[in-house]
Amino acid sequence: MRIYRQISEFKSRCNPVATVGVFDGVHRGHLEIITRLSAIARQKNCESVIITFDPHPKLVLPHNAEVRLLQTLDEKLKRFEIAGVDVVLVIPFDLEFSKITPHDFIKNILVDQIKVSHVITGYDHFFGQNRQGDFDMLSKMGMEFGFTVDELPMVLVAEHTVSSSIVRRALLDGDVKLAATMLGYAYEMTGVVVAGNKIGRNIGYPTANLKLTYKHKLVPGQGVYATLVKINDSVFKAMTNIGYRPTIDADRLTIEANIFDFNQDIYDKEITLTFIERIRNEKRFGSLGDLQLQLADDKIVAAKMLESL
Repeated sequence: MRIYRQISEFKSRCNPVATVGVFDGVHRGHLEIITRLSAIARQKNCESVIITFDPHPKLVLPHNAEVRLLQTLDEKLKRFEIAGVDVVLVIPFDLEFSKITPHDFIKNILVDQIKVSHVITGYDHFFGQNRQGDFDMLSKMGMEFGFTVDELPMVLVAEHTVSSSIVRRALLDGDVKLAATMLGYAYEMTGVVVAGNKIGRNIGYPTANLKLTYKHKLVPGQGVYATLVKINDSVFKAMTNIGYRPTIDADRLTIEANIFDFNQDIYDKEITLTFIERIRNEKRFGSLGDLQLQLADDKIVAAKMLESL
């Protein structure tokens, strides 16, 4: 997969088939678009091209609330490569670029620079300044400039319309299984292991405390989860708590993974958590002894959830 990070750098051996979007999460709705993209590219004996943006427009445009994203750019590019995309153009998104009109985006970028032969879009895709561009505009300009356009319908999974916003909502509710169903893979977070207060170690459940490497990454809702932990090329089973540790009256959100059958020093190392299933809500216990008993039960439940992995 070739990656271009400036419009001026883009090159193709033909008139490619392209799609445009942010693609946060690269979920199963996005994968339907990519599957169609690749199929038409093969029919035309040409390349499939995804045009995306970095940073996410919501991180740049004013008047947006705090933004939490499903993926870093590198995670997104990895999913594109797994899906078999030929070329990705990552357009740097800033306030100046946000002012480009839909007409100019189509004419100057899709037609003049990319030289598209066909464009695929999702049913709810809007683009250009103030999101004024839509499928109808693409179709009309396609007839003018000689490219065709395809619009794909919504994708339903588990009776839910698949969208990045619905995946985010599921994760915030702690429903990591539903999120994985809509994504097509289990949700992940990567960070560096930092020192904690060692209370878990003192009661027999030492934890790796995670500091996220990407500050805009969405953190699932508070609770205890069955997880996998990737360290270098090795994967371990674990249970992870996300929350404020009410039993010890902590005052900040922490992400703590108790890795099963593990005693290595991993401070300052990067690890990745994969969320498999939620075990329970976070709750306050009357004593550390009560918490220790609950953690023993949690470990049994987590091991059961993870036994087939």
